[in-house]
Amino acid sequence: MDGRFYATGKRKTAVARVWVKSGNGNITVNKKTLDEYFGGLEYAKLKVQYPITLANLVGKIDIYATVKGSGIMAQAEALRHGISKALSEFDSDLRGVFKPLGLLSRDSRAKERKKYGKKKARKSFQWSKR
Repeated sequence: MDGRFYATGKRKTAVARVWVKSGNGNITVNKKTLDEYFGGLEYAKLKVQYPITLANLVGKIDIYATVKGSGIMAQAEALRHGISKALSEFDSDLRGVFKPLGLLSRDSRAKERKKYGKKKARKSFQWSKR
């Protein structure tokens, strides 16, 4: 396979733009290595690397990504979503591996908006009888 493959991954308000190409296993997120970007959050790094290990492509592809919005874990999940989509474009056989595990589906859960007359989305103010 030659060329670059692009996909967009999303989670909450985090958006990850991912480019995948053949290479030697470099993962760059916002011009930093994966270890620099996620620091000591091993679970976040494992989430990002999960689709690559499933596809047996560790050390065979280079990934360049830009992520913005939301928090670190939502960014990691958006990155995982984008990598999964880009890899399924890179190799169409991987779609059958990722689809049953839900890696190609966007997790649509997001924060519910605050309602008027309420403290938060559903929480009410303390009620006093007297």
